[in-house]
Amino acid sequence: MIRSVAVALAVALLPVIAASADVEGAADHPLITRYPGSEIAWYEVDNHRPYKLAVGPVTGYRAIADWIETEGRVTRIYYALDNSGRTEQEVFLNYRKALEDAGFEILAAGASEANTRGGDVGTRTWQQVFLGANPWRSGGAVNEMVAGSATSGGRGSVIARKERADHTAYVAVSVYRFREDRIGALVDVVETAAAETGLVTVNVEAIGRDLEEKGRVVLNGLFFAYDTADLTPASDAALTVIASYLAAQPERRFHVVGHTDARGDLTYNMNLSRDRARAVVEALVRNHGVDRARLEPHGVGPLVPVFSNADDAGRDRNRRVELVER
Repeated sequence: MIRSVAVALAVALLPVIAASADVEGAADHPLITRYPGSEIAWYEVDNHRPYKLAVGPVTGYRAIADWIETEGRVTRIYYALDNSGRTEQEVFLNYRKALEDAGFEILAAGASEANTRGGDVGTRTWQQVFLGANPWRSGGAVNEMVAGSATSGGRGSVIARKERADHTAYVAVSVYRFREDRIGALVDVVETAAAETGLVTVNVEAIGRDLEEKGRVVLNGLFFAYDTADLTPASDAALTVIASYLAAQPERRFHVVGHTDARGDLTYNMNLSRDRARAVVEALVRNHGVDRARLEPHGVGPLVPVFSNADDAGRDRNRRVELVER
């Protein structure tokens, strides 16, 4: 049976005891632990730096077309697993499963059992292009990831993302059998700070993309006067974009669903969320000519949170209006 790597997010786990051979000052990242038996052979932390995540295959000579460009605190840990009797595929699958079980969205993943130069995600060429776009500041054991040996073996990579209340976390894991008795795993964790509240709004492309992928979209950029269903003038730009999307999709019908945080009385919040959804429908019908029959308002109060209501960041993200396909 494959042993799962423990991922620590919102649940308490037994602590992982650091190996005695870990490099000085190194430690597992709180988001994800090491594969059992691994030792930290190299460690690097930048409080803020750019980082590029490859999410597509190699498309040309040492080129990948699909990237997510981000920046934030970057923690890079290179683990060495020696004489374990395990395969690189087992280590790769453990990391992928652990991320999936922890609620991460898998953006790209792939593996090859041989040290081939194919262009698929996780192959030798793919890893070299991806790692080349994110060079490390100091050398050391991590250089094995781009080197080779007479007994080099297969590889695997997984790129994952998880939205948290106050930031987005990305994890990039690259696994490689460097030689017959060593498997290396480079684990990069990127933690991006959340944008200042109120600066993010919707656009037509984002509405369409989220509806196609998820069947719903959060309508960012809608603002209400405190504790009321009164839309403020700051909402006008978002309403215009929403109306443009609806005009381009005349046959589609939607639920408009209001959400609140968990503070206060349940009945009050249910009514407030419904009234806010109605206010959005009224604004689209009255000011933008949207057919009322296409939009059906509902309110679910605090019953469908997307983050914990234990802090301001989570409560702010839970207060929202969504467009949901009918």
